[in-house]
Amino acid sequence: MVWRVRRGPLLRDLICCDGVVMENVQNETSNSSGAYPAIAGSETSSPATGVLPESGRGDASATLERGGDEQSADQGSPWMPLRNPVYRSFWIASFVSNLGTWMHEIGAGWLMTDLDASPQMVSAVRTAMATPIVLLAIPAGVLADRVDRRGLLLATQVLMLLTAASLAALTAAGVMTSWLLLGLTFLIGLGLTLHVPTWQASIPELVPRAQLSRAIALGSINFNLARSAGPAIAGALVAIAGAWIAFSFNAVSFAGVIVVLLLWRRERRESTRGLSYRLSLYQGLRYVYRNHAMRHVLIRLCLFIVPGSALWGLLPLVARQRLDWGADGFGILVTSVGGGALIAARFLPLLQRRLGGDATIALAMLVFAGGLALMASSTHRGVVVAATLVMGCGWMVTLTTLNTAAQITLPGRMRARGMSCYLTAMALSMSTGSFLWGSVAESISAGGRYDGVGSAQQIAAATLLVTAAIGMLFPVVHAMRTCNPLHRDR
Repeated sequence: MVWRVRRGPLLRDLICCDGVVMENVQNETSNSSGAYPAIAGSETSSPATGVLPESGRGDASATLERGGDEQSADQGSPWMPLRNPVYRSFWIASFVSNLGTWMHEIGAGWLMTDLDASPQMVSAVRTAMATPIVLLAIPAGVLADRVDRRGLLLATQVLMLLTAASLAALTAAGVMTSWLLLGLTFLIGLGLTLHVPTWQASIPELVPRAQLSRAIALGSINFNLARSAGPAIAGALVAIAGAWIAFSFNAVSFAGVIVVLLLWRRERRESTRGLSYRLSLYQGLRYVYRNHAMRHVLIRLCLFIVPGSALWGLLPLVARQRLDWGADGFGILVTSVGGGALIAARFLPLLQRRLGGDATIALAMLVFAGGLALMASSTHRGVVVAATLVMGCGWMVTLTTLNTAAQITLPGRMRARGMSCYLTAMALSMSTGSFLWGSVAESISAGGRYDGVGSAQQIAAATLLVTAAIGMLFPVVHAMRTCNPLHRDR
């Protein structure tokens, strides 16, 4: 850490923080590529701790651009991180938890169509889940960079367990209201706000540096497996027993994560580095703003999520109003999205090798737009299921590429704060888009002459064509290559 000494009775803590930030910004935004070969690979990972050193990230960004496994330092089986017992335990527990979360999504969305079937209220379920992330993810990321992450993860799991159990009990008792559902969903979102940036910042501690990209890919597979199975299970159970069963499973799913966290003997501890909370917040925000790669990642994320949220925000209404399906049919649609994501995971390296990371993102956005337009133009169940498969492919490719770019760009001391900015941008875009397309659908359908849901999705598909083109002005891989890859934990 470099402390810059200045004369005069100025605020010393702000000066010191600014000095640290400016030094980091200079390291991250330097365009001097001449020193790159000498710097990259100058340090190696510690096999004993599995903690990710912050050097050599140029290799990772080049891998993202090329997509070829043979050209990366991360070689071997894609399942290699699962040989690590700690990572494997977390992976299994996370799968069960993700399964419960997707079952909650189905249960909450479908329950709202019973309580209040207006497009705005149905879309508000997802908005309630995302709003805490929009408002509090960045402060949560600062906290995760300052306190013991294991303890913070435990606290969030307990909070979500109690909230999900309350949802199940109140729904089973028949006293749930639309606004109470939104309030408890908000609490679940609050727990996720604290959990997700903390967990993503902890992943590099569980595997060696060379396996990080595979660990991230396995996390994506985990999520999409849960998305494939969870909605189908939830749809069947909700149709038989009601939404309370989905909430009950979600509550139980948090218990497994709590057990794994209690068994995890973590060696690394976070430190305040002598900075106040306010200055840590300032340091993180300034780092993300001044780093070209992170800035481009966030821009392209918003360009995709805002129009793309027309899928998730209106999907319950597509099932109920346009396809005349029940909860089981809604589960089939969400499962199809997850199935498309699994198919895309198989071909993602080939796409990146042939096209490069930036073109792959643009192509995936166009594919998603095509699927959304197909869904909007048809009320045939088979066609809509095929459209959701296509959109699952586009969704997975776009977000996996952007998430990986963010993870390999951020240094360890900044990772929770950086990923919290990523999550904030994603949640803000999702909540804004869900509300926007819900309002558009309701306005169009108010006249009674047009299909509001289909028309709103057609407009969103056209918007995606424009944002995909705009996104090419903000290359992610190029920005990562031009940044100095030397990130050190200080």
